[in-house]
Amino acid sequence: MTYVSFEQLQAKLGGRSRSAIYVDLEQGRLPQPLKLGRRLYWRDDQLNDHLQKLQEAQSV
Repeated sequence: MTYVSFEQLQAKLGGRSRSAIYVDLEQGRLPQPLKLGRRLYWRDDQLNDHLQKLQEAQSV
């Protein structure tokens, strides 16, 4: 199981800003992260599945 850090998520989303990512989290456009200490992490497989579903929904 691989985890993605906030910085890696930003890179994966094309350099999306921190504030835009937090808006996406509030709107449900990104899965909720796992918080370890002060850092946020996303499971890479869940993130990829979620982004794929969003992309499919937009292409309909």
